[in-house]
Amino acid sequence: MKRTRVVVIDDERLAREGLVKLLAKDPEVEVIGTAADGKTAVALIEEQNPDIVFLDVQIPELDGFAVVSAIGVENMPVLVFVTAYDQYTLKAFEVHALDYLLKPFDEARFTQTLKRAKQQVASAAGQKRKLRGLMNDPVAQKPLKRLPIKAGGKFVFLDLDEIDYIEAAGNYLCVHAGQKEYLTRETMASCEVKLQSSDFVRIHRSVIINRGCVRELKPWFTGEYVVILNNGKELTLSRGYRDRLPLLLAQQ
Repeated sequence: MKRTRVVVIDDERLAREGLVKLLAKDPEVEVIGTAADGKTAVALIEEQNPDIVFLDVQIPELDGFAVVSAIGVENMPVLVFVTAYDQYTLKAFEVHALDYLLKPFDEARFTQTLKRAKQQVASAAGQKRKLRGLMNDPVAQKPLKRLPIKAGGKFVFLDLDEIDYIEAAGNYLCVHAGQKEYLTRETMASCEVKLQSSDFVRIHRSVIINRGCVRELKPWFTGEYVVILNNGKELTLSRGYRDRLPLLLAQQ
């Protein structure tokens, strides 16, 4: 049985341990990491790619909302805020949090939230299976020559060699093509499917690059790589996408 992978982030040790104990009661859940500050939280989420994150708001280094901003709303796992302060409720749902647990809460309330979170994870997994089906579709595998982008009420067709990289921007994607940028409402996953038969490689939860635009690759001490494009832009090949490194090193 594949278990739901969870990360707990809270600067109070007792609060972290309490959440871990509650999660341990569910045999379908595995706690894969904890963090006490925002910077560690960002690194943990990017490295482990959990299914669910229980996140306190007021934590050192980066607060809970800064953690979400660093990861990107579109790239966040299922998110549950856990806090002693009720004034952040509206802001929490603006960043698409599933729930807002106000301390102190009882076990029944927590169990209800965890159940909903697991259901959302299962729903997302179903969507990924559909995307994999598209990837095996001969029509979807046909090499794309131009990328249609719906922006400003119209479609713009960009030749693929014009595009340097694509990054997540909240609920949108920002397509960088030379000196121009195009915002379009689409997910990274669907864009990756479109570009699968081309020279584009996803190097991060929130970045897809044109490997023909790569000038340098520099190893980083964290196990990541700095990817430098021809235009000087520096991007990160995160540890979660290190299996894409051979694609960047392959002859083009």
